[in-house]
Amino acid sequence: MEVAIALLIIAVGSFGQSSSYVPINKIKVWHWESFWLVQGVFAWLIFPFMGARLGVPVNGSLISLWGQGNIFPVILYGMLWGIGGLTFGLSMRYLGVALGQSVALGTCSAFGTLLPALSSGTDLFRGQGLLLLVGVAVTLAGIVTIGYAGRLRSINMSEEARLAAVKEFALTKGLFVALLCGVMSACFALGIDAGSDIKSASVACGVDPIYAGLPVIVLITGGGFLTNAVYCLWQNVKNRTFTDYKQKGVRWNNLFFCVLAGLLWYSQFFGLEMGKSFLTGHELLLAFSWSILMALNVMFSNVWGILLKEWKGCSLYTVAVLIAGLVLLVSSIVLVAVVQQ
Repeated sequence: MEVAIALLIIAVGSFGQSSSYVPINKIKVWHWESFWLVQGVFAWLIFPFMGARLGVPVNGSLISLWGQGNIFPVILYGMLWGIGGLTFGLSMRYLGVALGQSVALGTCSAFGTLLPALSSGTDLFRGQGLLLLVGVAVTLAGIVTIGYAGRLRSINMSEEARLAAVKEFALTKGLFVALLCGVMSACFALGIDAGSDIKSASVACGVDPIYAGLPVIVLITGGGFLTNAVYCLWQNVKNRTFTDYKQKGVRWNNLFFCVLAGLLWYSQFFGLEMGKSFLTGHELLLAFSWSILMALNVMFSNVWGILLKEWKGCSLYTVAVLIAGLVLLVSSIVLVAVVQQ
């Protein structure tokens, strides 16, 4: 029962993240760097800070709690993850929601799951380490299959249809950006691992384990915000787009959808930390939780890709390959969950 609750909570958060790019499509006139910065204020600062307050002990403070561990590597991993977050937006820009998230999150899934396991001394070729490796391999197989479906889509679609689905579609550039994004985004998982002392201190002070990891999340996202803010402000200067923020006719519309996108994006890590609290007695699933989140993000993003007609005009074979990839993603989660029982 605990496993089912954990997976449900993580799935709800994942659906929120996968939906976060839908409100961005409602933003008018603003250039990419402008709306990316504004939604980042909410996604990486305001909502994570609000969530972190739930993990603070009674009569305590975030500052004193952070003092129970070394925050600098956590923030550094966050800054590196910020590069992944920055290129994540660019991967959506060049590949669309479905293919962009599939490639980026697939790479992120593998690195974000296996690197913390290796750093803790896990042997990936025997026992639970081998099962973890198999689970990640099945996840990657599903994501590669979806990537292949995206390649078929690119070949089969006319230039007009391709640009109608993704206005700035660029396969080679998009794949490079998405792969870079995946590698750097895995630093988020390393940041969570580096902040384990802070989480343990929160629990030791009587905080419910459901919320204990949230003070670590805000350190990571805060580091990521620094990276993104520097780049976006530089782009504002370079492209002379500071005037975006002054456009009264669209200001409240854009602000509303940036807030909504930020809330939906943050829900994935709020849900991940809550879900992990139900997996404390299931070591394999706990180690695999990052891959579970990424697999669900890919699955839901492709559902949105279908709804947004990014796959419109594809052959039945291409759709069948896409479905096969989604089935593999679900199978990876089921496989690890069944073995853990």
